[in-house]
Amino acid sequence: MTNLLDPSILFFIFGIFAGLVKSNLEIPQPISRFLSLYLLMALGLKGGFALNKSGFTPEIALSLGLAITLAILIPLLGYNLLKHKLDKLDAAAIAATYGSISAVTFITTTQVLDQNGISYGGHMAAAMALMESPAIIIAILLANHIRQKNLDSKTSNTSLGKVLHESFTDGGQLLLLGSLVVGLISGDAGHKVMAPFSIDLFKGLLAFFLLDMGLVAAKSISELKGKPPITLAYAFIAPPVHALIALSLCHLFHVPLGDTILLMILEASASYIAVPAVLRHAMPEVNPALYMGMSLGITFPLNIILGIPIYSAIANYFA
Repeated sequence: MTNLLDPSILFFIFGIFAGLVKSNLEIPQPISRFLSLYLLMALGLKGGFALNKSGFTPEIALSLGLAITLAILIPLLGYNLLKHKLDKLDAAAIAATYGSISAVTFITTTQVLDQNGISYGGHMAAAMALMESPAIIIAILLANHIRQKNLDSKTSNTSLGKVLHESFTDGGQLLLLGSLVVGLISGDAGHKVMAPFSIDLFKGLLAFFLLDMGLVAAKSISELKGKPPITLAYAFIAPPVHALIALSLCHLFHVPLGDTILLMILEASASYIAVPAVLRHAMPEVNPALYMGMSLGITFPLNIILGIPIYSAIANYFA
Protein backbone atom coordinates (compact mmCIF):
# COMPACT_ATOMS: atom_id res chain seq x y z
CA MET A 1 0.00 0.00 0.00
CA THR A 2 2.88 2.35 0.75
CA ASN A 3 4.14 1.82 -2.78
CA LEU A 4 0.69 2.34 -4.31
CA LEU A 5 0.22 5.59 -2.39
CA ASP A 6 3.51 7.02 -3.64
CA PRO A 7 2.73 10.08 -5.86
CA SER A 8 4.92 8.77 -8.70
CA ILE A 9 3.05 5.45 -8.82
CA LEU A 10 -0.31 7.22 -8.53
CA PHE A 11 0.56 9.45 -11.49
CA PHE A 12 1.50 6.32 -13.46
CA ILE A 13 -1.85 4.72 -12.65
CA PHE A 14 -3.59 7.98 -13.56
CA GLY A 15 -1.77 8.00 -16.90
CA ILE A 16 -3.02 4.47 -17.64
CA PHE A 17 -6.57 5.56 -16.76
CA ALA A 18 -6.35 8.64 -18.98
CA GLY A 19 -5.09 6.49 -21.85
CA LEU A 20 -7.77 3.84 -21.45
CA VAL A 21 -10.60 6.41 -21.49
CA LYS A 22 -9.00 7.89 -24.64
CA SER A 23 -8.34 11.31 -23.15
CA ASN A 24 -6.49 13.84 -25.32
CA LEU A 25 -3.96 14.31 -22.51
CA GLU A 26 -0.46 13.86 -23.90
CA ILE A 27 3.12 14.83 -23.12
CA PRO A 28 4.95 16.29 -26.16
CA GLN A 29 7.74 13.99 -27.37
CA PRO A 30 10.57 16.51 -26.83
CA ILE A 31 9.53 16.97 -23.19
CA SER A 32 9.30 13.20 -22.69
CA ARG A 33 12.79 12.80 -24.15
CA PHE A 34 14.13 15.54 -21.88
CA LEU A 35 12.63 13.89 -18.80
CA SER A 36 14.18 10.55 -19.79
CA LEU A 37 17.63 12.10 -20.22
CA TYR A 38 17.29 14.06 -16.97
CA LEU A 39 16.47 10.92 -14.97
CA LEU A 40 19.44 9.04 -16.45
CA MET A 41 21.77 11.97 -15.76
CA ALA A 42 20.56 12.36 -12.17
CA LEU A 43 20.85 8.61 -11.55
CA GLY A 44 24.38 8.53 -12.99
CA LEU A 45 25.47 11.45 -10.82
CA LYS A 46 24.02 9.82 -7.71
CA GLY A 47 25.83 6.59 -8.48
CA GLY A 48 29.09 8.41 -9.13
CA PHE A 49 28.91 10.32 -5.86
CA ALA A 50 28.27 7.05 -3.99
CA LEU A 51 31.16 5.32 -5.75
CA ASN A 52 33.46 8.21 -4.85
CA LYS A 53 32.76 7.46 -1.18
CA SER A 54 32.92 3.67 -1.30
CA GLY A 55 35.66 3.07 -3.86
CA PHE A 56 35.84 -0.05 -6.04
CA THR A 57 35.62 -3.09 -3.75
CA PRO A 58 35.46 -6.89 -4.32
CA GLU A 59 31.75 -6.70 -3.41
CA ILE A 60 31.18 -4.21 -6.23
CA ALA A 61 33.09 -6.42 -8.68
CA LEU A 62 30.92 -9.37 -7.63
CA SER A 63 27.67 -7.45 -8.22
CA LEU A 64 28.82 -6.29 -11.64
CA GLY A 65 29.89 -9.83 -12.53
CA LEU A 66 26.51 -11.21 -11.51
CA ALA A 67 24.77 -8.49 -13.54
CA ILE A 68 26.67 -9.44 -16.71
CA THR A 69 26.12 -13.16 -16.08
CA LEU A 70 22.36 -12.65 -15.73
CA ALA A 71 22.27 -10.41 -18.82
CA ILE A 72 23.73 -13.29 -20.87
CA LEU A 73 21.86 -16.16 -19.20
CA ILE A 74 18.30 -14.81 -19.34
CA PRO A 75 18.02 -14.13 -23.12
CA LEU A 76 19.55 -17.54 -23.90
CA LEU A 77 17.02 -19.26 -21.63
CA GLY A 78 14.17 -17.24 -23.11
CA TYR A 79 15.10 -18.03 -26.70
CA ASN A 80 15.52 -21.75 -26.08
CA LEU A 81 12.06 -21.85 -24.51
CA LEU A 82 10.23 -19.70 -27.07
CA LYS A 83 11.77 -21.13 -30.26
CA HIS A 84 9.66 -24.27 -29.83
CA LYS A 85 6.40 -22.26 -29.77
CA LEU A 86 7.09 -19.29 -32.06
CA ASP A 87 8.92 -18.36 -35.23
CA LYS A 88 12.62 -18.34 -34.32
CA LEU A 89 13.12 -14.69 -35.24
CA ASP A 90 10.12 -13.71 -33.09
CA ALA A 91 11.57 -15.81 -30.27
CA ALA A 92 14.95 -14.05 -30.57
CA ALA A 93 13.32 -10.60 -30.50
CA ILE A 94 11.22 -11.39 -27.41
CA ALA A 95 14.23 -12.99 -25.68
CA ALA A 96 16.23 -9.81 -26.32
CA THR A 97 13.41 -7.63 -24.99
CA TYR A 98 13.16 -9.61 -21.74
CA GLY A 99 16.91 -10.18 -21.48
CA SER A 100 17.56 -6.44 -21.54
CA ILE A 101 16.33 -4.00 -18.90
CA SER A 102 14.03 -1.04 -18.22
CA ALA A 103 15.84 2.01 -16.89
CA VAL A 104 12.60 3.64 -15.70
CA THR A 105 11.69 0.57 -13.63
CA PHE A 106 15.17 0.68 -12.09
CA ILE A 107 14.95 4.40 -11.35
CA THR A 108 11.51 4.01 -9.77
CA THR A 109 12.86 1.20 -7.58
CA THR A 110 15.74 3.36 -6.33
CA GLN A 111 13.18 5.92 -5.18
CA VAL A 112 11.23 3.22 -3.30
CA LEU A 113 14.44 2.00 -1.66
CA ASP A 114 15.38 5.55 -0.65
CA GLN A 115 11.90 6.10 0.77
CA ASN A 116 12.17 2.90 2.84
CA GLY A 117 15.73 3.55 4.02
CA ILE A 118 17.25 0.55 2.18
CA SER A 119 20.80 1.30 1.07
CA TYR A 120 22.20 0.16 -2.27
CA GLY A 121 25.49 0.63 -4.09
CA GLY A 122 26.09 3.49 -6.47
CA HIS A 123 27.70 0.98 -8.81
CA MET A 124 24.25 -0.45 -9.56
CA ALA A 125 23.79 2.35 -12.11
CA ALA A 126 26.81 0.94 -13.94
CA ALA A 127 25.36 -2.56 -13.58
CA MET A 128 22.17 -1.35 -15.24
CA ALA A 129 24.13 0.08 -18.17
CA LEU A 130 26.14 -3.13 -18.57
CA MET A 131 22.97 -5.24 -18.63
CA GLU A 132 21.39 -3.42 -21.56
CA SER A 133 23.57 -4.61 -24.45
CA PRO A 134 24.30 -8.38 -24.10
CA ALA A 135 20.73 -9.40 -24.97
CA ILE A 136 20.78 -7.21 -28.09
CA ILE A 137 24.07 -8.72 -29.25
CA ILE A 138 22.80 -12.27 -28.61
CA ALA A 139 19.61 -11.56 -30.58
CA ILE A 140 21.56 -10.25 -33.58
CA LEU A 141 23.87 -13.28 -33.55
CA LEU A 142 20.85 -15.58 -33.39
CA ALA A 143 19.10 -13.70 -36.20
CA ASN A 144 22.16 -13.93 -38.45
CA HIS A 145 22.40 -17.67 -37.73
CA ILE A 146 18.70 -18.19 -38.47
CA ARG A 147 18.97 -16.30 -41.76
CA GLN A 148 21.95 -18.40 -42.85
CA LYS A 149 19.77 -21.49 -42.45
CA ASN A 150 16.93 -19.82 -44.40
CA LEU A 151 18.72 -19.43 -47.72
CA ASP A 152 15.67 -17.81 -49.28
CA SER A 153 15.82 -14.89 -46.85
CA LYS A 154 16.14 -11.55 -48.62
CA THR A 155 17.24 -9.71 -45.49
CA SER A 156 20.99 -9.23 -45.17
CA ASN A 157 22.83 -10.05 -41.99
CA THR A 158 23.48 -7.23 -39.55
CA SER A 159 27.08 -6.33 -38.81
CA LEU A 160 28.00 -7.16 -35.21
CA GLY A 161 30.40 -4.21 -35.17
CA LYS A 162 27.56 -1.86 -36.06
CA VAL A 163 25.39 -3.31 -33.29
CA LEU A 164 28.18 -2.96 -30.74
CA HIS A 165 28.73 0.66 -31.79
CA GLU A 166 25.01 1.48 -31.52
CA SER A 167 24.72 -0.32 -28.18
CA PHE A 168 27.60 1.42 -26.47
CA THR A 169 27.13 4.89 -27.99
CA ASP A 170 23.36 5.11 -27.49
CA GLY A 171 22.64 8.61 -26.18
CA GLY A 172 20.86 7.58 -23.00
CA GLN A 173 23.37 4.92 -22.01
CA LEU A 174 26.33 7.16 -22.81
CA LEU A 175 24.80 9.97 -20.72
CA LEU A 176 24.28 7.58 -17.80
CA LEU A 177 27.88 6.36 -17.84
CA GLY A 178 29.25 9.85 -18.44
CA SER A 179 27.27 11.25 -15.51
CA LEU A 180 28.52 8.41 -13.32
CA VAL A 181 32.11 9.32 -14.20
CA VAL A 182 31.43 13.02 -13.51
CA GLY A 183 29.98 12.16 -10.11
CA LEU A 184 32.90 9.83 -9.35
CA ILE A 185 35.46 12.50 -10.19
CA SER A 186 33.74 15.50 -8.56
CA GLY A 187 32.84 13.69 -5.30
CA ASP A 188 31.42 15.60 -2.32
CA ALA A 189 32.06 19.01 -3.87
CA GLY A 190 30.08 18.05 -6.97
CA HIS A 191 27.35 16.52 -4.83
CA LYS A 192 26.77 19.79 -2.98
CA VAL A 193 26.69 21.81 -6.19
CA MET A 194 24.39 19.44 -8.09
CA ALA A 195 22.03 18.48 -5.23
CA PRO A 196 19.30 21.02 -6.16
CA PHE A 197 19.30 19.59 -9.70
CA SER A 198 19.90 15.87 -9.23
CA ILE A 199 18.10 15.32 -5.90
CA ASP A 200 15.54 18.04 -5.13
CA LEU A 201 13.89 17.98 -8.57
CA PHE A 202 14.14 14.22 -9.08
CA LYS A 203 10.94 13.06 -7.42
CA GLY A 204 8.67 15.56 -9.18
CA LEU A 205 10.16 14.98 -12.63
CA LEU A 206 9.97 11.20 -12.13
CA ALA A 207 6.24 11.55 -11.36
CA PHE A 208 5.75 13.62 -14.52
CA PHE A 209 7.63 11.07 -16.60
CA LEU A 210 5.65 8.15 -15.15
CA LEU A 211 2.44 9.98 -16.07
CA ASP A 212 3.66 9.94 -19.66
CA MET A 213 4.66 6.28 -19.38
CA GLY A 214 1.17 5.44 -18.11
CA LEU A 215 -0.32 7.03 -21.23
CA VAL A 216 2.06 5.06 -23.46
CA ALA A 217 1.39 1.81 -21.59
CA ALA A 218 -2.37 2.21 -22.07
CA LYS A 219 -1.91 2.61 -25.83
CA SER A 220 0.38 -0.44 -25.96
CA ILE A 221 -2.30 -2.68 -24.47
CA SER A 222 -4.28 -2.47 -27.73
CA GLU A 223 -1.27 -3.90 -29.62
CA LEU A 224 -1.70 -7.22 -27.81
CA LYS A 225 -4.90 -8.14 -29.71
CA GLY A 226 -4.47 -11.24 -31.82
CA LYS A 227 -1.04 -12.15 -30.43
CA PRO A 228 -0.25 -15.85 -29.70
CA PRO A 229 -1.27 -16.94 -26.18
CA ILE A 230 2.33 -17.96 -25.39
CA THR A 231 3.47 -14.35 -25.72
CA LEU A 232 0.89 -13.11 -23.23
CA ALA A 233 1.74 -15.92 -20.81
CA TYR A 234 5.44 -15.15 -21.17
CA ALA A 235 4.88 -11.44 -20.41
CA PHE A 236 3.23 -12.40 -17.11
CA ILE A 237 5.32 -15.41 -16.05
CA ALA A 238 8.86 -14.65 -17.25
CA PRO A 239 9.45 -11.54 -15.06
CA PRO A 240 8.93 -13.28 -11.65
CA VAL A 241 10.91 -16.32 -12.85
CA HIS A 242 13.80 -14.07 -13.93
CA ALA A 243 13.63 -12.22 -10.60
CA LEU A 244 13.84 -15.51 -8.68
CA ILE A 245 16.88 -16.58 -10.72
CA ALA A 246 18.55 -13.30 -9.77
CA LEU A 247 17.55 -13.79 -6.12
CA SER A 248 19.05 -17.29 -6.09
CA LEU A 249 22.42 -16.07 -7.36
CA CYS A 250 22.43 -13.07 -5.03
CA HIS A 251 21.57 -15.29 -2.04
CA LEU A 252 24.30 -17.75 -3.03
CA PHE A 253 26.95 -15.01 -3.17
CA HIS A 254 25.61 -12.98 -0.20
CA VAL A 255 24.86 -9.81 -2.15
CA PRO A 256 23.51 -6.96 0.08
CA LEU A 257 19.74 -6.50 0.26
CA GLY A 258 19.48 -3.25 -1.72
CA ASP A 259 21.65 -4.55 -4.56
CA THR A 260 19.71 -7.84 -4.57
CA ILE A 261 16.39 -6.02 -4.97
CA LEU A 262 17.75 -3.93 -7.83
CA LEU A 263 19.15 -6.99 -9.64
CA MET A 264 15.81 -8.75 -9.21
CA ILE A 265 13.94 -5.74 -10.61
CA LEU A 266 16.35 -5.40 -13.52
CA GLU A 267 15.91 -9.07 -14.43
CA ALA A 268 12.12 -8.83 -14.04
CA SER A 269 11.96 -5.81 -16.36
CA ALA A 270 11.89 -5.68 -20.15
CA SER A 271 13.33 -3.14 -22.55
CA TYR A 272 11.04 -0.84 -24.51
CA ILE A 273 13.61 1.71 -25.70
CA ALA A 274 17.06 0.26 -26.47
CA VAL A 275 16.02 -3.12 -27.85
CA PRO A 276 13.22 -1.84 -30.14
CA ALA A 277 15.51 0.93 -31.42
CA VAL A 278 18.06 -1.64 -32.63
CA LEU A 279 15.74 -4.48 -33.65
CA ARG A 280 13.53 -2.31 -35.87
CA HIS A 281 16.49 -2.11 -38.27
CA ALA A 282 18.39 -5.30 -37.44
CA MET A 283 15.34 -7.63 -37.45
CA PRO A 284 12.75 -6.01 -39.75
CA GLU A 285 11.03 -9.40 -40.19
CA VAL A 286 9.61 -9.09 -36.67
CA ASN A 287 6.65 -6.78 -36.03
CA PRO A 288 7.70 -4.36 -33.23
CA ALA A 289 4.12 -4.43 -31.88
CA LEU A 290 4.82 -7.98 -30.69
CA TYR A 291 7.59 -7.23 -28.21
CA MET A 292 6.56 -3.61 -27.53
CA GLY A 293 3.03 -4.66 -26.61
CA MET A 294 4.35 -7.31 -24.24
CA SER A 295 6.93 -5.14 -22.49
CA LEU A 296 4.95 -1.89 -22.28
CA GLY A 297 1.41 -3.20 -22.19
CA ILE A 298 1.88 -5.92 -19.55
CA THR A 299 5.31 -6.23 -17.93
CA PHE A 300 6.09 -2.57 -17.29
CA PRO A 301 2.80 -1.72 -15.52
CA LEU A 302 2.91 -4.91 -13.46
CA ASN A 303 6.46 -4.20 -12.31
CA ILE A 304 5.78 -0.57 -11.41
CA ILE A 305 2.54 -1.24 -9.52
CA LEU A 306 3.07 -4.73 -8.03
CA GLY A 307 6.52 -6.05 -8.89
CA ILE A 308 8.63 -3.56 -6.94
CA PRO A 309 6.95 -4.16 -3.54
CA ILE A 310 6.59 -7.92 -4.08
CA TYR A 311 10.18 -8.52 -5.12
CA SER A 312 11.41 -6.27 -2.32
CA ALA A 313 9.40 -8.27 0.23
CA ILE A 314 10.73 -11.59 -1.13
CA ALA A 315 14.33 -10.36 -1.06
CA ASN A 316 13.86 -9.03 2.48
CA TYR A 317 12.44 -12.41 3.58
CA PHE A 318 15.52 -14.28 2.37
CA ALA A 319 18.00 -11.63 3.53
